[in-house]
Amino acid sequence: MKIIDIKTKLLKAPLKTPFQTALRRVEALEDLVVLIQTDSGLTGYGEGAPTPVITGETIGTMLAVIEYLKPFLIGQNLDDFDSLIRIVGHKILKNTTAKSALEIALYDLKAQQANLPLYRLLGGEKQEFRTDITISLNPTEVMVQDALEMVRRGYTTLKIKVGEGGQIDIDRIEEIYWAVGKGVALRLDANQGWSAQQSVEILTALEHKGILPKLIEQPVKADDWEGLRYIKERVATPILADESVFTLRDARMLLELQAIDMINIKLSKCGGISNALKLADLAGEYGVKCMLGCMLEGPISVGAAVHVASAKSDVITMLDLDAVSLCKYNPVKGGVCFDESKITIPDDLIGLGVAY
Repeated sequence: MKIIDIKTKLLKAPLKTPFQTALRRVEALEDLVVLIQTDSGLTGYGEGAPTPVITGETIGTMLAVIEYLKPFLIGQNLDDFDSLIRIVGHKILKNTTAKSALEIALYDLKAQQANLPLYRLLGGEKQEFRTDITISLNPTEVMVQDALEMVRRGYTTLKIKVGEGGQIDIDRIEEIYWAVGKGVALRLDANQGWSAQQSVEILTALEHKGILPKLIEQPVKADDWEGLRYIKERVATPILADESVFTLRDARMLLELQAIDMINIKLSKCGGISNALKLADLAGEYGVKCMLGCMLEGPISVGAAVHVASAKSDVITMLDLDAVSLCKYNPVKGGVCFDESKITIPDDLIGLGVAY
């Protein structure tokens, strides 16, 4: 089965409410869909969400990378799969979201060729999952109401966006905690908005009040590895690295430094499925659990992440795959089923099972 063409489409969907963090505000999902066509009639689908403040990519740069890589891929045989993955990974540096979109489409094709759902091709068995939901950064009273609404909708884990620092973040976390009750787990995400000292002060203040979040995600700047270790040595709240981990080298060095407790794996951050699997294996070697997260991605790339979570369910024990639930509607046919906090891989999927 040979690749005969690679095409792209835009995928757009409005969000239910604006998504706001310490880094950005977004009102609609706008992603790039990649279609890899073969001489057998099969088409593989991939997707990537441009996130300039994190990966440095835009729709324009992603299109340029895909156009650059097309001549290396067209005419190649899918049976030379490892070679195809090397082409995507090594013919151009960085550009991890564009690479991820291409890889997802290639893995979709490989699973279709094998007449298997992708998770089975990857060695997975688990088909049912639960995700958290993000509470965007807003005035505290708005965040409290948003949190209560998500609990009413059945979510038992909330990801609270913080990052303004000082007493304002302490107050908003405390008010949400008491409003939703102790039965609801809170994950905090500062999106690099705190300093190491601020992180210790805020988390220590919460812990003294009897509030122990399930984790704090990326409290300091991505390159502040010593800051992560400084925090880890002084608080009880587990430290989850997100923007600090793009590559296997990043993960290994942070683990060797004993600077983190967990790793957030994102396909668009590490360059796709192949590196996501390797990151999970590396974390497993160190006895560290992982979260499988996403950018503001649609159901093709988020669905691919669910298949990866199934394949590495012994290490990937937390999901932050709420992007589809944040949209007003699902713009894609087929694939993984998203029903609020419940995510299910249907029995009858072949490959990703999507069409757009």
